[in-house]
Amino acid sequence: MYHSPSARFGYIFVCSAALLWAASGNASKFILQSEVTPFQLVQLRTTIAAALLLLFLLFRRRDLLKIARSDVPYFIILGIVLAVMLFAYLYAISRIDVAAAVLLQYQAPALIALYSFFFRRQKLSVLAVLAIVGAIIGCYLMVGAYNLDMLDMNKTGILSGLASAVALALYSVRSEYSMRTYSAWTVLSYALVVAAVVWNVITPPFSAFAGEYTASAWGWILFISLFGTVAPFGLYNEGVKRIRSTHASITATLEPVMAGMIAFALLGEVLTLLQIAGAGLVIASVMLLQKQKDSSTKGGSETNV
Repeated sequence: MYHSPSARFGYIFVCSAALLWAASGNASKFILQSEVTPFQLVQLRTTIAAALLLLFLLFRRRDLLKIARSDVPYFIILGIVLAVMLFAYLYAISRIDVAAAVLLQYQAPALIALYSFFFRRQKLSVLAVLAIVGAIIGCYLMVGAYNLDMLDMNKTGILSGLASAVALALYSVRSEYSMRTYSAWTVLSYALVVAAVVWNVITPPFSAFAGEYTASAWGWILFISLFGTVAPFGLYNEGVKRIRSTHASITATLEPVMAGMIAFALLGEVLTLLQIAGAGLVIASVMLLQKQKDSSTKGGSETNV
């Protein structure tokens, strides 16, 4: 069925976010194996990202920094959720295979759908259910999870991966709520500021900046902060605003597909037939969503997702 231009842009924004996350995920794994710990990287990432976005808005769009005093507790909670999500994924990929961490995090679409069904009274359409199942199975195949022995993996890494899925689901549904009132960049800027404060309290303030990193490591840290945090989360929020958290989270499962394509193009890694099938299934699931009429055009307290 027909999707509005706004909805089409929503899918484009989330696809762009998935591409950036795919690139930064590989960069994170690289420096976590060499020079930086998960605690250092999450402090560096949140602090630099928050500072860059705040400076940009202060000089270019100061009006976007205005929020109601009554909404401060909401932004504090959202920022704490973001702080947990960013660390949980980094910790997971430092303890278990990236493929397993990605697979665990992308259980989020199912969690979001269940939340919407039970707490928002939003009916799950057949297309949405098929898209969720297809995206999760496709992600399983794409990351080669059939070769993983989850029982032999680091248990804290697995729990951290599951925590990142729960946090991603919560961040998606809660940020969708706030974007009825505020810009996607307003939501992200305050969430990042709170996340940065959290990680400068949990760990000694700015201690990660005292590390002796190579120039190459600093380059990757800046890349992860800007193109792995500010840009993709901003784009993802813009997507959620247009196509809702359920559709955005399913579309974001394109991240492992993008990561596979990057590895193929730049590293010459060969994809197996099962991985190609998984990538096709994820892409088909996202395309299936676009056949569904935008639920925002329907009235009433019960809507189809």
